[in-house]
Amino acid sequence: MAPNLLNGKNRKDIQIGDYVKIVLKHHQGTGKLTDGVVERILTKSPKHPHGIKVQLESGEVGRVKEICQ
Repeated sequence: MAPNLLNGKNRKDIQIGDYVKIVLKHHQGTGKLTDGVVERILTKSPKHPHGIKVQLESGEVGRVKEICQ
């Protein structure tokens, strides 16, 4: 099975202005996703096992679970 290349775990796959779905810190238990447009990329490392942390234009901060095409 091919890996999902746009699952939000690789920093290089995420650009400012991308439409993404993130999980907020207080929703990690439920996995509820919030969608929006990336304003800032907060994770400095090239990869993160739980998803790259971003700030949306709405100001919400969470880890990317899906990059919408």
